[in-house]
Amino acid sequence: MQQLLIGGTEQGRIALNGAMANRHGLIAGATGTGKTVTLQVLAEGFSRLGVPVFTADVKGDLSGIAVAGKSNDKIQERVQRIGITDWAAQACPTRLWDLYGRTGQAVRTTVADMGPALLSNLLELNEVQSGVLHIAFDYADSEDLPLLDLKDMESLLNWMVEQRKPLSERYGTLSSQSLGAILRRLLVLKSQGGDVFFGEPALDIMDLIQQRNGHGVVNLLDGRELILQPRLYTTFLLWLLAELFERLPERGDQPLPLLVFFFDEAHLLFDSAPKALLEKLEQTVRLIRSKGVGIYFVTQSPSDIPDSVLGQLGNRVQHALRAYTPKDQKAVKVAAQTFRANPDLDTARVITELGVGEALVSVLDDQGIPTPVERTLVAPPRGRIGPADEDALAQLKAASPLAAKYDQAEDRDSAHERLQARRQQRKEAEQAKPEPEKKASMKRASRRQSAGEAFTKSLLRTLATQLGRVLVRVLERFLKGR
Repeated sequence: MQQLLIGGTEQGRIALNGAMANRHGLIAGATGTGKTVTLQVLAEGFSRLGVPVFTADVKGDLSGIAVAGKSNDKIQERVQRIGITDWAAQACPTRLWDLYGRTGQAVRTTVADMGPALLSNLLELNEVQSGVLHIAFDYADSEDLPLLDLKDMESLLNWMVEQRKPLSERYGTLSSQSLGAILRRLLVLKSQGGDVFFGEPALDIMDLIQQRNGHGVVNLLDGRELILQPRLYTTFLLWLLAELFERLPERGDQPLPLLVFFFDEAHLLFDSAPKALLEKLEQTVRLIRSKGVGIYFVTQSPSDIPDSVLGQLGNRVQHALRAYTPKDQKAVKVAAQTFRANPDLDTARVITELGVGEALVSVLDDQGIPTPVERTLVAPPRGRIGPADEDALAQLKAASPLAAKYDQAEDRDSAHERLQARRQQRKEAEQAKPEPEKKASMKRASRRQSAGEAFTKSLLRTLATQLGRVLVRVLERFLKGR
């Protein structure tokens, strides 16, 4: 049985069972209590076991995993207290990714792969607008209009505005206001960097599941700028989970997971996602473990996670929580109740007393049963604690074997070009009409114009007559008054 060391207690060491790592997990705790270091310890441990890892680096201080750390008195003291005999400074094979393509390997997906549900969430559309977007995707599919980038989506929506009448006969009433609102939201998304993210070549998820010299590659997504656009951040991670679920085959129970996925700042997802999307996430979390993927949510409190998802997280690491307010006290109580009780430990009290680098830990045993919660001293990471320097990161990016595959964006024939061609064909067909047809068309236009002019003249005459009558009555009253 392969295990991943988390830390140690007075009774012995606490390790995560590799065969149960795909039963998902939770890392929780207040700001500054050591969640990021614990994430690094787990990511390093999975990498040493040969398991690839994907995680976002939202503060920039997780990049030290790519550089060997340095021993010091504090680390040696902790190593001795836990009883670690093989600790040595060590870097993990790391690959840098960046949605904006600046600090890491470019990450892209197509609009079609994102799909209408996730794109609606990203654009913050209401129910009616979301329905119109679903129609747009259906129309594009039926008309062979590939949606690859935001330019394709804009062209499609503008075409639907022009063809609203025939499309309404096919799909029901299409509101021009809804189409306009979606177009405006697309402009906002472009200003936030969405035009860089959507396009080709799209990310191949198998490039995230790689090993190097027997160690799993740690895929590190630069989230420092991305976290400022929480909708884009959470939607991208949801899309990635959906891709993993759809693409990976069933694996059943294995000694180790195929990939471990850390979802940092998870509360951002649950704060804003609509009910339908949360239901989809719950289903994905429940079923994706059979594909060999373990999901670990990182957040401040277990109360940030809906019960339907929290109940599926078998491995728990809880750092300190502070109970300054009644709301904080309730969160502490909820966190304590999520663990299997230990008769020798007052869990609710200990949560508020934990120091930095300490945690309450419960993992699944080889039968899938949660172990009683234990107060644990978390093991020190073997990589650098804190960010790697810019030169090291630049060298790491330059050495990426995927540069030739992803660096250069592609713009092949898609919806934008095909709709432009349709407009041009219609224009040429109009110009190629025989002269009698042109004259007949002009006469029809003239009749429409004449009818409009006649109506306008009739309306003006009516208004003039009514105005004249009013003026006569006013004049008569004036003369009688004199």
